[in-house]
Amino acid sequence: MAESEDMAIVDYSTDGDIAVLTVNNPPVNAISVAVRAGLIEGLDQACADEAIRAVVIIGGGRTYMAGADIKEFGKGPLSPTFRDVQNRIEAANKPVLSALHGTALGGGLEIALTCHYRVAAAQTQFGLPEVKLGLLPGAGGTQRLTRLIGPAQALELITSGGSFDTAFALASGVIDAVVETDLRAGAVAFARDIAGQRPLPLVSVRGDRIGDVDRQLFADFRQRNARRFRGLFAPQKIVECIEAACYRSAAEGFQFEEEAFQACLDSPQRQALIHLFFAERAARKIPGVGADIKPLPIHRAAVIGAGTMGAGIAMCFANAGIPVALNDISAEAVQRGLAAIEKNYAASVARGSMSEADKIRALALIEGADHYGPVARADFVVEAVFEKLELKQRIFAELDRNAPPHAILGSNTSSLDIDAIAAATRRPDKVLGTHFFSPANVMKLLETVRGAHSSQQTLVTALTLAQRLGKVPVVAGNCEFFIGNRLIEVYLAQAEFLLEEGCTPEQIDRVAEQFGFAMGPLAVRDLAGCDVGLLIRQGRRFPLPAGERYSPLIERLVALGRLGQKTGKGIYDYDGRKRVPSPEVQNLIEGISRELGIERRAISDAEILARLLHPMVNEGARILEEGMAARASDIDLVYVNGYGFPPYRGGPMFWAQKIGLDQVLATATSLAEKFGASWRPSVLLERLVREGKGWDSVEQRAG
Repeated sequence: MAESEDMAIVDYSTDGDIAVLTVNNPPVNAISVAVRAGLIEGLDQACADEAIRAVVIIGGGRTYMAGADIKEFGKGPLSPTFRDVQNRIEAANKPVLSALHGTALGGGLEIALTCHYRVAAAQTQFGLPEVKLGLLPGAGGTQRLTRLIGPAQALELITSGGSFDTAFALASGVIDAVVETDLRAGAVAFARDIAGQRPLPLVSVRGDRIGDVDRQLFADFRQRNARRFRGLFAPQKIVECIEAACYRSAAEGFQFEEEAFQACLDSPQRQALIHLFFAERAARKIPGVGADIKPLPIHRAAVIGAGTMGAGIAMCFANAGIPVALNDISAEAVQRGLAAIEKNYAASVARGSMSEADKIRALALIEGADHYGPVARADFVVEAVFEKLELKQRIFAELDRNAPPHAILGSNTSSLDIDAIAAATRRPDKVLGTHFFSPANVMKLLETVRGAHSSQQTLVTALTLAQRLGKVPVVAGNCEFFIGNRLIEVYLAQAEFLLEEGCTPEQIDRVAEQFGFAMGPLAVRDLAGCDVGLLIRQGRRFPLPAGERYSPLIERLVALGRLGQKTGKGIYDYDGRKRVPSPEVQNLIEGISRELGIERRAISDAEILARLLHPMVNEGARILEEGMAARASDIDLVYVNGYGFPPYRGGPMFWAQKIGLDQVLATATSLAEKFGASWRPSVLLERLVREGKGWDSVEQRAG
């Protein structure tokens, strides 16, 4: 049946004695209230027609039903509800079959699990990803999937939000058949075969996979995942729901899930995670860039610099199926880079996160070169050499001579002036910053730095490519440290000032980690290297204002050879990777306090948290004020995806608005009195507090 523009959102048609309900709610057939109403209307019509012997529910376009309509979240129950649709399916007087293709996710899969039968196209992907939004499957997903595949697999799949393929779905009983050719025709044929069968099978009453489940299964799962679930609300509730499916009656299990879903819906974590979901969508829209600007096609890439970052960036391209050349000044350097890549892929295969075939396929896409030959074939080049402006300028001049005229040139710089780099070329319109985060093949953030001359097409191409690489791209203006490192500088500086005033390193890191960071600021300093932190400070484009200072701590540590984890000693001593408080460093800190005339005092956890986070928010406001970020949610994306800010708190800007921007203003006012004008409240922050407004009142061009 061909689709047409005037087709109903749920189209009713017949194929002989089979009714076919086709959902048409592009782009992903979200199950909106209109879709739910259309399904019920279609089911009622089919069940009332004596000539109809079975019903097929199928998705129009490129997918089945991908899930609930996220725009309805937080609006309360809208009638008809998911459960109304499901009750109507289960009460049907004839078989109802779901025909799945594309993606069957979230509420879409929950509707399918309610049907009496399910068939799917060969490449369909299934999953219950609600946990990624701080939710759990609230339409029977934890109960029905557990009854089909058993609690052990349900625990892994639902708490991770991961997907599974058709082969697993068929083997585990999630679907009854795979349709290799025309899905609609195959589904109708299957429906005709099972028409008239009684009783109709209901997943909700199956018990063969949940009988005699040892409770130790749940205790072991909680213990094994304690670190992964730390501070998270929804995964804990999911475990409880799956446990309820095994030890309570069906009615009690569904009721338990409904109450747990409501608790998740009411949770601040759900609000934070949905904020990030919409933030990712918003970040793709660049103020001032026309919707008609089309990206350049990227068929081949090159990476200059075969060190850790360059090798990781090359893997990003290969993982996305893009041929890439890894280039360095010597054959030995190139071979080291290629060996590191092969080692990383081998580790992925050993962990089970990559197949041997995928490893071979990715490696075949990477070539090494100690000359610029491959650059002449590249559409996109990323430079990833040492953070020295003169070196980068020299390389960009070479790239300009060797790359095709259409090629875009990106610099993986974390702080250098993109315009100064672009000035070394005759194509500044095709130059921008492409700041990957280490390890580049793992970290999701890609800070895309807009130079003064970066064209709209260059920006659109870079953002489109970033999404193809599986990254979260955020556009930043060409300012000192861009967005992320600009915030982390004030975060780390305050951590060191707190040490001078009376804190211990372990106290500061404990407060940050209890807030939700995987590592506190001082542990991060040791991981990155105290020498690296010192180089960044020494390489600032603009010096600190007169009378202001950094703590001398890391300079003293570097002089002592205490560089961090890589030397086994930094702010902490290290037993392997285990942090051990260092009496030597504590004595050093106390000596600095005496030199500076600072009387050490007891500092509360609340003050530590405010001193660490409020300056970041104030600096974020200043970035917005300067137009270096388009929106506050872009700053949240940077810090969540690149710096370990706990996602369930929504990012520093979202979190600050929740606790009150007036608190941030008070802290900034106090710190300015103590440390100087660099810490003063931003003009934007003062205005928002004065006017009682939030970040959503601020949006402007980044750059």
